[in-house]
Amino acid sequence: AVRVVAVPGAMGLATPGATMVGTGRAAEMGVLFRKGEALEALSRVDTVLFDKTGTLPAGRPAVTEVVGDDQDAVLRLAAGLESASEHPLARAVVDGARARGLELPAAEGFQAVAGYGVLGEIEGRPIRIGARRFMDSGDIPVEARWMDEAAALESRGRTVVFVAADQRMLGLMAIADPIKAESATVVEGLRRMGMRIVMVTGDAERTARAVAAALGIDEVHAEVLPQGKNAGVEARQKSGRKEAFVGDGTN
Repeated sequence: AVRVVAVPGAMGLATPGATMVGTGRAAEMGVLFRKGEALEALSRVDTVLFDKTGTLPAGRPAVTEVVGDDQDAVLRLAAGLESASEHPLARAVVDGARARGLELPAAEGFQAVAGYGVLGEIEGRPIRIGARRFMDSGDIPVEARWMDEAAALESRGRTVVFVAADQRMLGLMAIADPIKAESATVVEGLRRMGMRIVMVTGDAERTARAVAAALGIDEVHAEVLPQGKNAGVEARQKSGRKEAFVGDGTN
């Protein structure tokens, strides 16, 4: 005969004790858990997805190149509109214009379209700023010369922002954000733990590939809209993956 005697009091003491120690240690490292269940769920993660902007880079984006027949006009109009935006890249555009001593014009009818860009009016002119797909959705033709310029900049890891006024292309801006010194170490450390590392970003394919190559990330999903990021996570979860998504919360 075998008799099993259970003493649940030990579990009642050990579980909250372990949770307190884990969340306390995490807090010392700058990581906050909303609830104990989140800490438990993290132990089962096998895939880590990284957004790019504001996460892997240092968070100090700056305008590095302006392309157009009148570069100051491109930057001035773009900064005037972007001054109403809270996006990290918008701040880079505004700072770039001020560094050149340009006066920012007032914008009217500002609208932000998640995953695409911003639009509004400046001095009575309709202005549209954002990704290539934002130009396409606004029926603004993008000539081959602009695409060639964009491709060259993206191959160097730049984020390219298209600027249009009066329903025609006015120019391009290239924004660079250096990779955080610790990003490569974090990626490698997670890989040694057996994690699958994925980058999911709304940036152009060439830009995303350049950043991923620098960090040793093999799986990249570029030009993904915010709702597409959610759908991708849900699809992988249904296939049995346990995922953690790391981002700056902008989306």
